[in-house]
Amino acid sequence: MTLDVLRALAGEIAIAVSSGQVSARAVTDAALARIATRNPQLNAFTDVTRDRALAKAAVLDAGAAKGPLAGVPFAVKNLYDIAGLVTRAGSKINRDNAAAGDDALVVEKLDAAGAVLLGALDMDEYAYGFTGENVHDGNSLNPHDPSRMTGGSSGGSAAAVASGMVAFALGSDTNGSIRVPASLCGLFGLKPTYGRLSRSGVFPFVASFDHVGVLARAAADLASVYDAMQGRDVADPAQAPRAAERVLPLLGQGASGLRIAVAGDYFRRGGRPECFAAVDAVAAALGATREVVLPAAAAARAAAFVITAAEGAAFHLPRLRERPQDFDAAVRDRLFAGAMIPAESLLRAQKLRAWFHRRVAALFEEVDIILTPATPCRAPLSGQKTIEIEGTEVTVRANLGIYTQPISFIGLPAVTVPLWTEGETLPIGVQIIGPPWREDLVLRVAYELERKGVARAPVA
Repeated sequence: MTLDVLRALAGEIAIAVSSGQVSARAVTDAALARIATRNPQLNAFTDVTRDRALAKAAVLDAGAAKGPLAGVPFAVKNLYDIAGLVTRAGSKINRDNAAAGDDALVVEKLDAAGAVLLGALDMDEYAYGFTGENVHDGNSLNPHDPSRMTGGSSGGSAAAVASGMVAFALGSDTNGSIRVPASLCGLFGLKPTYGRLSRSGVFPFVASFDHVGVLARAAADLASVYDAMQGRDVADPAQAPRAAERVLPLLGQGASGLRIAVAGDYFRRGGRPECFAAVDAVAAALGATREVVLPAAAAARAAAFVITAAEGAAFHLPRLRERPQDFDAAVRDRLFAGAMIPAESLLRAQKLRAWFHRRVAALFEEVDIILTPATPCRAPLSGQKTIEIEGTEVTVRANLGIYTQPISFIGLPAVTVPLWTEGETLPIGVQIIGPPWREDLVLRVAYELERKGVARAPVA
């Protein structure tokens, strides 16, 4: 069998390695060569773990038990601990820390499943951004057009997968940091339910919002990686005490029987025509005609801004006091502003959060899936500060997450699926949202859209 490992999906690579049709070493060598060729242009990787990857491939080829991700090359955002590397979290300050002694728990799980870690990936400083731009490590660039941004903060993760350097990558999502780059780089991106996956060994940003998740080029790959990462972790106090619930075997059920609605009102404003057209195309493919309203979504987004700034500032206060000059100025100033938010404002934001959660939970008694845009536009130019939307000039950094923030605000599971318009060279994503703990539903819908050819994620 001839396998194009630079375009093959994770599931295809695992089958080929497990059956002996291709060696893990051959896959790893091809991925390392691809990194050497593409990374200087795209700036996806901050560290390449070449020796570790080759050692893992040798173990697999020597007859070690083959897991469900045998030989699949992957990489992780550089806020995940990797044994022997400093977890820099996109910052200058963290570089003075000692190297991690162990891998983050989910990285350990993927290693146990046979996946081959190739390194750490670029990100916005301390995950506080939506652009994939970093003053310390440089900007990650969009493989479909390197003059464009990847989106962030998991920008390096998106660039690595979209360019074929790895088959999948881990990111983190606080306010949209997986779903935004998935949209701009044309990938499938999964943010699970808050508390579903362990965050042990992952550098935090906003503890009450932080999620770990994955970007890949197929819905089935999202499911395989998600299944491998599940499992109880008593060391993460935010993780829910739920047993693993595998989703890969359920994908074939597709969207059959699901009550699917399009979000109106707030989610039909604030974007360019292409983002709404993408939602309409997905709705048509799924036969979804119902429209629902997420009440007070604009207020939910505003409250998410308040909590993000306040919690982020509280966590970073020692660094702000001791080394303010070593922050990205834009990140530092937002954190300083967060430190000055009155307690009353934070309390009101938390009350709104609880109210919004109850109202959306009631909505999910009537529907199973809600569709929204993932981003308000296609990828802006790298370094672009403002963009015109509906006749108004708005800031890029603050507005790329306009549709993702109300969703992570209450921890709902969501998948971004990538759509391509004929004649366009850049993709745009649609967000598929489900009720808590129903990752199976959002992934089933993503898989159905992929099967129908509506969503696709070609290698750039």
